Amino acid sequence: MTSPETRGVGVRLETEAVGFRYRGKSALEEVSLFVEPGEVVGLLGPNGSGKSTLLKILSGILPHYGGSARVDDVEVRTARRRDLAAKLAVVPQETSFGFPFTVLQIVLMGRHPHLAGLAFETQRDVELARAALERCGAAHLQDRTIHELSSGERQRVVFARCLAQEPRALLLDEPTSFLDIRHQTELYDLVRELALTDGTAVLTVLHDLNLAAEYCDRIYLLREGRVAAAGRTDEVLTYANLTAVFETEVYVDTNDLTGQLLVVPLSGRVRRELAEKGSGGPVITPSRS
Repeated sequence: MTSPETRGVGVRLETEAVGFRYRGKSALEEVSLFVEPGEVVGLLGPNGSGKSTLLKILSGILPHYGGSARVDDVEVRTARRRDLAAKLAVVPQETSFGFPFTVLQIVLMGRHPHLAGLAFETQRDVELARAALERCGAAHLQDRTIHELSSGERQRVVFARCLAQEPRALLLDEPTSFLDIRHQTELYDLVRELALTDGTAVLTVLHDLNLAAEYCDRIYLLREGRVAAAGRTDEVLTYANLTAVFETEVYVDTNDLTGQLLVVPLSGRVRRELAEKGSGGPVITPSRS
């Protein structure tokens, strides 16, 4: 999916043997990964497996980590926050705003890493902010306050703020959590476009395995703070890997329409019925494993 012509425009993200502990309890152990310019890489795993912690380390929020975390070959713990923000943008799971800023004001905040000192935004900054809102389908919201918006609308505004930042890499922490199906696909279509045309390096946390199958070049599957599997999407999203990591039965097949993997979780009722038919044997034999 990536274009050789765009490589080198974005920046490389990399961790090497990264570890982190919360109050003495391990959250990450020896996690190594990389994202090349122009790639969309998925970070998957159960709740509490360390996905968000890893994004926080790469974004500079958690500097007291073990091992190495680098953005554009610069160690994150030693990087100036402004320099890091000029290269890297983050979409968190949820963003709170204590003041009723307008949508346009919030998107303009993405320009701050590019402003000198206490300089005010220029007309070009305003144009970039409006263009970012347009790309996210939120231009009609620009004069409304953030507190007037639904959760899904807010998330689109936060993503527009990231676009206005003109990042060379994106860290996305479940960015479609509050979006409907249409806006989920529109957002990830835009993510793929940024990777393909701008060479943006993208590391995204996902819980929707089918979105991961459709949009990710590669996947890292985490379990209890460690990498349980890594590789191409079709190598990682297998029956064996998913049942082991998520500890539930799934059906893995090929989507006849798209040619991508199709992952369907099996309800307790279906698992019981299949177990009865199989006389207690394996409940399913996937087409890909």
